Amino acid sequence: MSKIGLVLGGGGVTGAAYQIATLLALEAATGWNPDDADVVVGTSGGAVVTAMVRSHRLSIDAVVGEADGMHDYAARLRSLLYRRAWPRKLGSWARHGLLRGIRHPGVSFTLGGPAPFRVDGIVEWIEGAYQGDDGWPQRPTLIVAYDLKAGHLVAFGTEEAPEASIADAVAASCAVPLVYQPHLINGRMYLDGGVASGTSADLVLGSPVPLDLVLVVAPMALPEARDNRRFYEPLLDRAGRAALDEELERITALWPHCETLVLTPSAAEIGDMRANPMSPEQAIPSFFHTLRSLRSGLATPEVWEVLERHLLSRAA
Repeated sequence: MSKIGLVLGGGGVTGAAYQIATLLALEAATGWNPDDADVVVGTSGGAVVTAMVRSHRLSIDAVVGEADGMHDYAARLRSLLYRRAWPRKLGSWARHGLLRGIRHPGVSFTLGGPAPFRVDGIVEWIEGAYQGDDGWPQRPTLIVAYDLKAGHLVAFGTEEAPEASIADAVAASCAVPLVYQPHLINGRMYLDGGVASGTSADLVLGSPVPLDLVLVVAPMALPEARDNRRFYEPLLDRAGRAALDEELERITALWPHCETLVLTPSAAEIGDMRANPMSPEQAIPSFFHTLRSLRSGLATPEVWEVLERHLLSRAA
């Protein structure tokens, strides 16, 4: 029986919708339950989907809930995701963002910067999924966030990471700079793990035994630029793909017999997802376009042969 690692990368609200649809399509096509993965790694929007997988809440109902139509759903999701925050002092931004950005120009400028929203609603959402359980999923589960003061990634769920509830870890992983204020856990501030890597796929190497397949669902790591792209897309995709390629090389170097399969959105799906990845209004269109597209996407020989070798045998 194949041992599977599942990596769910960042991609905002629409990226999470894409991942949910992808996992549901995989389960329908192969009978494999994503919660059967031997390890799951989640970053940013992928951290939310990871929590859904491990709480057995991965379903269409998890996407639409009890909402009466798309507008009602978008309003409900917006009420959870976009809760206004009190202005914070700028000291942490000056120390951890501006100064670091001067030394190393790039995304560092944004770290700890002023942001209009807080992640309390995400904590509430995940706590509801876990019905008040403040513990950690029993099966290996890693949630990736960025420690603002230390300046490096933290994989909650590992022995080296500070203790945190699954809800707090997911909220920290979702704290996109300039959108959300950093999330405080045990006196330390954390941001979206995607500021350093959108996937952190090589964290699966912490598995005590080699895996047979690492399945990566990466909304922000397209291998090629698409037509009619927005100005920021090539930057996001190049950075996301470069980090992911390095991570996959490390996996292959240490586990030469482990196969890797990366699923990214098709051109048809990207149109809904990239207008505004943080848009609740685009979540349901992204979800259903992904389901429709994957009817043929999963059937391509290079994808289906891998799924047949590992997921079908696992489901059986």
